[in-house]
Amino acid sequence: MNWGILATGSIAASFVADLHTQRERVVAVGSRSAESAAQFAERFGIERHYPSYEALAADPDVEAIYVATPHPFHAQNARLALEHGKHVLVEKPFTLNAREAAEVVDLAKSKGLVVMEAMWTRFLPHMVRLREILAEGRIGTVRSLVADHAQDLPDDPSHRLNAPELGGGALLDLGIYPVSFAWDLFGPPDTIQSVAAFKATGVDAQVATLFGYRTGAIASLLCASDTAGRNIATVHGTAGRIEIDSVWYAPTSFRVYDTGNNVIEEFHSRFAGRGMQFQAIAFADRVRTGIGSSTILPPSETVAIMKSLDIIREQIGLTYPNEKTVSK
Repeated sequence: MNWGILATGSIAASFVADLHTQRERVVAVGSRSAESAAQFAERFGIERHYPSYEALAADPDVEAIYVATPHPFHAQNARLALEHGKHVLVEKPFTLNAREAAEVVDLAKSKGLVVMEAMWTRFLPHMVRLREILAEGRIGTVRSLVADHAQDLPDDPSHRLNAPELGGGALLDLGIYPVSFAWDLFGPPDTIQSVAAFKATGVDAQVATLFGYRTGAIASLLCASDTAGRNIATVHGTAGRIEIDSVWYAPTSFRVYDTGNNVIEEFHSRFAGRGMQFQAIAFADRVRTGIGSSTILPPSETVAIMKSLDIIREQIGLTYPNEKTVSK
């Protein structure tokens, strides 16, 4: 499949590097800066580079576009690509809110195009094996998840992560990982309880969330951008547990324990690249086979996850000043 890359930041660079471990072709890149697009193209051996996103979307050889801009621009960039008939893989979080997410998903459906959130963790080999273990009942009935994502990120007020107008803060950048993991394990939560601490710029520095389920299961989730954490996760079941090593949301290892604290299985990630290629493979398979959604992360679930994030934001009083204007 012929890929186009929309934006030239660090996440786009990681994605293209991992694409090069596969047979996918990156044929074009677009940026708001002609210089940035040219430098990115030279770095990765990309044939065509464009000084605008519009020009990239108009390239007739591009079949799919990877959107790698900051959060507030995901919706408009995805719509641009879809309007030009391109399949779209959108960096997470998919959009700023559920309303924008639903608009993008509905547009893709109306045009018969594939759209998917780039939640790469879902597609990593250790997560694939973890879901198999749970389906096999190796740890019994799953009762709880404890997962954190905490990093000591820059405090510079001008940094994107600390700018409310750019959707900065811990929740959308870091919290999306444990929230999506909880959805993967348990589906939609029946109750959501959240508390948060904020930075001087108005973005969230820490968010702790409890998801409750009618089954009695509980997910305890923490994200923080002002402290470095262990970044591990544990899945507890009635017949054992799975301990995922740091960094749990990236390629890593895990151990499965029985109730006697005996290790009954170990898994170690071994492959080339950072691991973003697995989401690209799944996305490309959906395009090639004509299946309009991923069974691992369907668009409807992405919208529902954004609704959960909206509820968390409402509970902690987190708003973005440009949110009403971004999706126009």
